Amino acid sequence: MLPGQPPTFRQPSAADRPWWWRLEDAAGEVVEVAEHADQRFSTQGDAESWVGEIWAELAEHGVAAVTLFEHERQVYGPMSLSA
Repeated sequence: MLPGQPPTFRQPSAADRPWWWRLEDAAGEVVEVAEHADQRFSTQGDAESWVGEIWAELAEHGVAAVTLFEHERQVYGPMSLSA
C-alpha cells in the first residue's frame, strides 16, 4: 500500500484554511462569483488582505457586502463594500 500524499502535494483542507468570506448582495443574499468560489485562507490576516485587494472586482459582480467566517463561526460582518 502506498503512503498518503505528502503535505507539499495535497490540496489544503478546510481545517488547513478555516477562514472564508460569504459574499452578499444588497438584500443579504449569497452571491456566487465563479472565479472566487471556494476561496479559503489559513489566517484572518490573509483573508482580510485578499478582500482588501479585490473588493472593487467583487463589487462589479454584484457583491455589496462580505461576512468573515472562521470555519462556521461568524467573526464579523456583513461589511459593506461601498466607499
